[in-house]
Amino acid sequence: MENEHLDNYYSNHDEEGRLLSRHGSVEFLTTTRYIDKYLTPGMNILEVGAGTGRYSLHYAKNGYQVEAVELIEHNIECFKNKITEDMKVNIHQGNACDLSIFEDNSFDITLLLGPLYHLYNIEDKKKAVGEALRVTKPGGLIYAAFIMNDAVILGWGLLSGNLVNGIKDGIITDQFHCVGKPELLFEMSTVNEINDLMGAFSIDKLHMAATDGMASHFRETIDNAEEELFEAWLKYHFQSCEREELIGYSSHGLYVGRKK
Repeated sequence: MENEHLDNYYSNHDEEGRLLSRHGSVEFLTTTRYIDKYLTPGMNILEVGAGTGRYSLHYAKNGYQVEAVELIEHNIECFKNKITEDMKVNIHQGNACDLSIFEDNSFDITLLLGPLYHLYNIEDKKKAVGEALRVTKPGGLIYAAFIMNDAVILGWGLLSGNLVNGIKDGIITDQFHCVGKPELLFEMSTVNEINDLMGAFSIDKLHMAATDGMASHFRETIDNAEEELFEAWLKYHFQSCEREELIGYSSHGLYVGRKK
């Protein structure tokens, strides 16, 4: 049933278009900025939950060996259609909680940029992080992305006017935490919850960043801004995106850690 909800969503949602829009590009630009900070020639990359291939294809195009895992068939077909002969990339259908097709300590960098959006209990989250960590080499990097709870309260709740009905309908708790379940598609996290989850593993935390900052909340302003204004704002975003007091209001958060 969980897969049915995800299949319906991703078969009808233009995720590629979101990432290619100017406001959506902020998440991509920020995430790749943190990946490129540690990436060196010859490294191999695993992306778990690769979607339609935005990140995997970007790095394969730049000469890196990439293995990609994706659950949704629609996304896999979109991904395959964009692979060119010069790319060293393989796409596998699979689940983030079971990466048994890969051996231990296989990858320099493991990207977990989507699965934690759709795992609704702590046991499954730990399985996904544990599997990603297992296949990462000692000293390798793991990147885990999350949807931030307070961004949903601000964006969907306040700016879109759903806060009162969300509370009445039990979608938002008395503690103002958004409820995650398959029919609602997404699981939201706070900074403290992310630190607790990742802190349970043998990982040295390197960064926690707001990958899109306020871009989603001010999408019309950003999409319509003159290039000089956008570049100035982007510079501010890059300088401020690790300030913990701002991370919760970003639609997406990125945890970067090194396997011990």
